[in-house]
Amino acid sequence: MEHNTRFNIWYVLAAIWGVVLLQDLIFDQLRPQIIPYSEFIDALTRDKIEEISISNDRITGKMKGENDSEILFTTVRVDTDLSKVLAEHKVEFSGRLENTFLNSLLSWMIPIFFFFGVWYLLMRRMQGGQAGIMNFGKNKAKIIGEKDISTRFSDVAGADEAKEELKEIVDYLAHPEAYLEVGGQMPKGVLLVGPPGTGKTLIARAVAGEAGVPFFSISGSDFVEMFVGMGAARVRDLFVQAREKAPCIIFIDELDAIGKARGAGGMVGGHDEREQTLNQLLVEMDGFDSKKGIVIMAATNRPEVLDPALLRSGRFDRQVLIDRPDLAGRRAILEIHAAKVKLEDDVDLEVVAQKTAGFSGADLANAVNEAALLAVRNGRKKVSNKDLDEAVDRIIGGLEKKNRVINPAEKKIVAYHEVGHALVAALTEGSEPVHKISIIPRGLAALGYTQQRPTEDRYLMSRSELLAKIDVLLGGRVAEEIMFGSVTTGAGNDLMRATDIARAMIVEYGMGKTLGLSTYPRQRSPVFLQSDGGIAGGKDYSDETAALIDQETKQILEQRNLHVHRMLEEKKNTLVAIAEKLLEKEVLFGTEFMDMVKA
Repeated sequence: MEHNTRFNIWYVLAAIWGVVLLQDLIFDQLRPQIIPYSEFIDALTRDKIEEISISNDRITGKMKGENDSEILFTTVRVDTDLSKVLAEHKVEFSGRLENTFLNSLLSWMIPIFFFFGVWYLLMRRMQGGQAGIMNFGKNKAKIIGEKDISTRFSDVAGADEAKEELKEIVDYLAHPEAYLEVGGQMPKGVLLVGPPGTGKTLIARAVAGEAGVPFFSISGSDFVEMFVGMGAARVRDLFVQAREKAPCIIFIDELDAIGKARGAGGMVGGHDEREQTLNQLLVEMDGFDSKKGIVIMAATNRPEVLDPALLRSGRFDRQVLIDRPDLAGRRAILEIHAAKVKLEDDVDLEVVAQKTAGFSGADLANAVNEAALLAVRNGRKKVSNKDLDEAVDRIIGGLEKKNRVINPAEKKIVAYHEVGHALVAALTEGSEPVHKISIIPRGLAALGYTQQRPTEDRYLMSRSELLAKIDVLLGGRVAEEIMFGSVTTGAGNDLMRATDIARAMIVEYGMGKTLGLSTYPRQRSPVFLQSDGGIAGGKDYSDETAALIDQETKQILEQRNLHVHRMLEEKKNTLVAIAEKLLEKEVLFGTEFMDMVKA
């Protein structure tokens, strides 16, 4: 692996300072002694001056010292009639013409060279340390040799389908002759699509590592510069280098930085720098021969904004989805990252995987690392279940605000609110089991939270399960109303989410009475992707239908509110007992909570 040595101007300044100090030390003894002019006249009258050299304003020479030693001296000339005195004392003297050309030249050239050097170093720094001053058109790709890539498919977990899809690319790069013999051609471009943190870059490196070929890694934003045409020049240079090192993989991260649909930003004429870069990329992908073993891989989490020309056949015609991992994938990812830390014997990664539904690979890696930091902070040498649980809570809800002082009345309301959520979840069939209840404030606004742990990944939900979710969300507000006779603002987010579920049942899932089987999904695409120029999120139904939808949404919420009210009234004693226990301990885990529910 090549290492680029960065030139630092501070090294030069330190070296110059060292040379100056060394010069002072070496030449200090050889430098003539500066004496006053009166001392020179005194030595002259005592016949101690041996010889001198006289210039317009300075006298330099030798004089006798103690024990007949010779002393080099210099002094400023004052007396203009000095020649008569020197002749009287028989001193050998001569005149000297000073040449000031070199001094004048250096006084001009040194500042020029200094500022030129500073400018040169700044230009190198702006160009990422590349050789040359005007290398704006050189690409900024990080080129990793085939022997320097240690990532393999075994290092990637939770993306089994994607790995199977990409093994064909690996086999082609390793044995292209087998495909050429049959007459088949591999796709020129492979687009990795998925949410942030799911391992798109990691799996691209794994493909290069498995195939044993060089890996060109560059971000889409590295192509775009303030100078017009530089992005297109860098694209050309990238493909020139790739052809020289074929077979290889070119990986462009964040492709949407240069691949947005042309004309989408409202530009008239379509000749801005980003579009020129995109046009050059399209030309290069059409121009190179796939038989040479060059595979272009790109990653994006916004495929909907890409230009259609990028996605047509012959360019990025193979799209591989890398989604958030399922339960088995989360368990496999946790095992990979947990192998790098020391765990207690009783740590159950299956439980951690269950309560991290929706986490990406990066989130899981962060959770394991946070748990290790917590273990060290608490003076332990191994990571425990408590550390992992706290790490997950940190990622979901934020840091604990232990110093936030909540008055007893508000704390009691929060406790009954959270127990209301948990108790409804425990009493509702089809609801996810409760893992933890806490009234310790977290993050910016959360005064408490109830954490549920799904036992399996779900991809479909029935009407009864959606109603159960609404019940759980309304449980906190209903508990406040039963115990205190009033409600607080703490249920604001719960009501918002419950309303969204009820409206989605009617408008999107065909589970309501107003629209029947008709559905009107909410538009989530950006404005510039809508062909009709409509407003994102606008409705496709009449105002009368909208009024009926609002009425049915209200009916669903009122019916579920009455149902939850009856449920908690029947279990009021249990609600009080659990809330008092929560006020005492501040945190209740699922096992203790369920024991009190069943009691």
